Amino acid sequence: MRRFPRTVVLAVGALGVAILLLSVGMVAGAAWQSRDDDRAPVMTTVDVGFAQDMSVHHDQAILLSTTVAGRPGVGPEISGLANRIITAQTAENATLRGWLTWFGKPLTSGNPMGWMAATHDDAATASGHGRGHGATAQTTTSSAPRSSGSGPAMAGMASTDDISKLAGLTGRDAEVWFLQLMIRHHRGGLLMAKAAYNSDDVSDIVKRTAYEMMTDQGEEISLMTMLLTARGAQALPA
Repeated sequence: MRRFPRTVVLAVGALGVAILLLSVGMVAGAAWQSRDDDRAPVMTTVDVGFAQDMSVHHDQAILLSTTVAGRPGVGPEISGLANRIITAQTAENATLRGWLTWFGKPLTSGNPMGWMAATHDDAATASGHGRGHGATAQTTTSSAPRSSGSGPAMAGMASTDDISKLAGLTGRDAEVWFLQLMIRHHRGGLLMAKAAYNSDDVSDIVKRTAYEMMTDQGEEISLMTMLLTARGAQALPA
């Protein structure tokens, strides 16, 4: 019987889960729609921007996790963490994109993190995504962390060169680079989740989702920091 590479199996498995959970996300959108409320439910600008950007952000976390889980010599501690991230963030993406699809909104934004200019979050301001009418897509892009190659458009995102490097590493080297990229990635995700949570223009359901992401990703950052320290390495600069 023909055996497929582990990375192919993981990718196909994740795709199947994504298709299944997208229907779950549609149900989540329907539940939002059917709430008892005098007003017709709508997605605010912050709701839409958060759902668009966080789902794209999650896409890369899933890619990084799938990549490291398929590398030779990667131990069960790291592959287990990677699979946990794949499962959790695939499920969250189904919900986020289910909302967008239900309300007829685009799945991606032409101005990543631009919605954060309307929030009241100090973390967003500190990262260059401050509130005010003068924020632009160019300002947002230039403040995102970069390490090599063409720069990412959102906070914490790895560059194409970063991902290519991960795909070429094995064993401990792959583990360390994955942890470094994912810690930075999660920190960028926390900026978005905190901005949504602290916004005055966010729906209750999105606020709760942002809070859950803050909790989960904060715990994972602590775990990954310990794993990185155990391997004699440090996190990448913010």
